[in-house]
Amino acid sequence: MSENKILATVDGVNITEAEIDAFINTLTKDQQMYANNPQFRQQCLDEVINIHLFAKMGKEEKMDETAEFEKFMESAKKDILAQLAIRKVLAAAEVTEEECKEYYEANKDTFVSPETVTAKHILVKDKAEIEAILALITSGEKEFEAMAREHSTCGSAARGGSLGEFGRGQMVKEFEEAAFNAEIGAVVGPVETQFGYHLIKVEDKKEARAAGFEQVENRIKRTLANKKQNEVYAAKTAELREKYLNK
Repeated sequence: MSENKILATVDGVNITEAEIDAFINTLTKDQQMYANNPQFRQQCLDEVINIHLFAKMGKEEKMDETAEFEKFMESAKKDILAQLAIRKVLAAAEVTEEECKEYYEANKDTFVSPETVTAKHILVKDKAEIEAILALITSGEKEFEAMAREHSTCGSAARGGSLGEFGRGQMVKEFEEAAFNAEIGAVVGPVETQFGYHLIKVEDKKEARAAGFEQVENRIKRTLANKKQNEVYAAKTAELREKYLNK
């Protein structure tokens, strides 16, 4: 969409896409998520039109010549100047690639993805039933996924018993140990837990692995930028207090 596209005209003043975008940028992050939604943009356009309409009313009634208007203008000027000055101060808080690499090397342990497994399971309450199910699977008479859908009492039954990918600490201890010690493709169990008896089929395993610098560079840059911005803001605030604050 063109920023110069005229969407409405109020008493000879054009309202463009750019003005709607600027209005949306003043909204909360949750609202900005709908910036490309046509219905939401229409609502924003209606609101901007209303602002123009009431501004025209204020102009016609000479509200811009009142003491109240002057008071608001002085407050707005102060806020705008403060925001521009803060932006200038924070712009000095640049983070270099070298700083990011130094941080990465010094904190490599924090960028390690833990080991995980991808598994399916069948859960029933009765030990004899789970043993009978296991016998049918190991004989080749029945497939694991079909038995999960038919017999498992877990909500994963509809997905053929799939639990997806998970790491340590996400499952009960007995289940976790069996899953992480199982070979890929093997069906292990019965494994007894507080929920009943499980058969587990591990489909994939991933060892703990360190993320490469390129994978986390942006995250590091944000972390360092926030830290630097806080530091320069605090330093400039202290300097300005010393310079301007009456004691």
